[in-house]
Amino acid sequence: MNMPVKIEYFKNPKNGELTQSQLDGLARELDAIKQEVLDDIGEKDAKYIRRVYSTIRYASIAGRACLFAGWFPPAWVLGTGLLGFAKIMENMELGHNVMHGQYDWMNDPKFNGPTYEWDIVGTADNWRQTHNYKHHTYTNIKGMDDDIGYGLLRLFPEQRWKPGYLLQPIYAIPFCLLFQWGVAIQNLELGKVLFGRKTKEQAKKEWQPMQRKITKQLFKDYVFFPLIAGPAALPVLAGNLVANGMRNIWTFSIIFCGHFTKDVEVFPKTVLENESRGHWYMRQIRGSSNLTGSEAFHILTGHLSHQIEHHLYPDVPARRYRKMAPKVQAVCEKYGLNYNNASLIKQYGSVIKRIAKYAFPFKK
Repeated sequence: MNMPVKIEYFKNPKNGELTQSQLDGLARELDAIKQEVLDDIGEKDAKYIRRVYSTIRYASIAGRACLFAGWFPPAWVLGTGLLGFAKIMENMELGHNVMHGQYDWMNDPKFNGPTYEWDIVGTADNWRQTHNYKHHTYTNIKGMDDDIGYGLLRLFPEQRWKPGYLLQPIYAIPFCLLFQWGVAIQNLELGKVLFGRKTKEQAKKEWQPMQRKITKQLFKDYVFFPLIAGPAALPVLAGNLVANGMRNIWTFSIIFCGHFTKDVEVFPKTVLENESRGHWYMRQIRGSSNLTGSEAFHILTGHLSHQIEHHLYPDVPARRYRKMAPKVQAVCEKYGLNYNNASLIKQYGSVIKRIAKYAFPFKK
C-alpha cells in the first residue's frame, strides 16, 4: 500500500502529507537539480571565490588604514564600514561556505574546508561539529539540533517552557549584539556541566582550544591594531568593536530569519526512524526559510538568504543557489510543500513575534 508517511508532530497546514512514492520522486527531482549544477562547476566558481577572498582582503586593509586616521570622523565612519563589510563577507560568503567543503575540489589550501579558520572568537572545528554535522544532519529535530534557540531561547511551542524564558525578549538583544560569543561557547554545552551530565575535566579540555582562539582574536582587534595606531589607538579600538558588532547583528539576523520564521517546523526524534532521502529533503524544506532581495543582498548573506537551498545542498557552491531556487520552488509546488520565501523585514518581524510569544507558556 502506498499510504502517506505519518509522523506525529505539529504540522504546518501549508504542507501536504506525502506518500513514500512521492517522497522518492521528490528525492529524484532534487537530486537531479544538484547533479546538473555539479556537472557545471569549474573555473568560474573558482574565480568567484578568489574575487571574494581578494575583496575581503582589500576592504579589510583599506578599512584599517582609514581607522588610523580615525580622529577625523569621516575617516572613522568609512574605516569602520569597510572593516565591518570585510568581517561580514569573511564570515558569511567565505568562511561559512568554504567550511562546508564547497570549494574543496579546487585543492587550494586557502579554500580547504577541513582546515579553514575564520575571523571570529569561535573555533572552526567547533563550528564544523555543531553546524556542519549536528545541525545539517538533524535539522530542527528537538533534542538533537542545538541550533534550536541555541539553548537560550524558546522559539517553538514544542520546547518545554521554563520561567527564565519570560526574560528572553530582553536577553535576546545582547545575544544578537554578541552573537559570535554564543556561537563560540555553543559546543561547550555548559548546561550539561551544571547538571552533571558532563564532567568539569571534559569541559576544561574542550575550553582550551577555544581559549587560545579567543585570546588571539581579542589581541588582534583590541591590542595589536590599536597599539600600532599610536595616537589613533582609541578610534581604532572603537572601530574594531563596532565592526564586530555589525557582523554579529547581521549574522544573527540572517541565521534567525532562515530558521525561526512563522512557518518553520521542528520535529521529534521519531522522524529518524527509517528516514529516507526524500523524507530528509522534506524535513530540510519544512525547517528552513528564504529571503528575497537583490544580488548584492544575497552575496552579503553568504547566499544564506537561500536557506532552503543551502539545507538541501550544503556542499554546493552557494553562489549557485540563486539559479537553483526557481527549480526547487517548482518542485515544492509540485509536491505540495510550502516554499517559505519573503522579505527580510517580513521574516525578521515573524522572528521577533516568536521570541515575544514563546517567552510565555503557549502551546501553539
